[in-house]
Amino acid sequence: MHGYEMIQELDARTNGIWRPSPGSIYPTLQLLEDEGLIEPETSGSRKSYHLTDAGRPEAETAAQNPPWASIGDDTMSQVQDFRDAAVGIMGALRQVGFNGTPEQRQKALEVLNETKRKLYAILADSE
Repeated sequence: MHGYEMIQELDARTNGIWRPSPGSIYPTLQLLEDEGLIEPETSGSRKSYHLTDAGRPEAETAAQNPPWASIGDDTMSQVQDFRDAAVGIMGALRQVGFNGTPEQRQKALEVLNETKRKLYAILADSE
């Protein structure tokens, strides 16, 4: 696969929970190449990668317990709920930002700052 295909594959395997950026994929590929675990193959303008003999056992071991295996239906549902809420909040912010009066935008800013404080307080309560 080439890097972009790997990004798509990770996105698919985690049901959209983790879609790594090119800024994380390509340095990781370079590290794996430096360690002799993968080899690049250039075809036109694309560089795809395949496992080396040294990389195959590493990949087989990692495949026994992939990080996405621990993502259950409850987690997926909650992640989707978080995304839906975030998208709704961004839509409301956009409306206030474009259509609100200066006073309404100030109130929205206060709500955002209070929400941020409350979210961090949730984490602080668990410690």
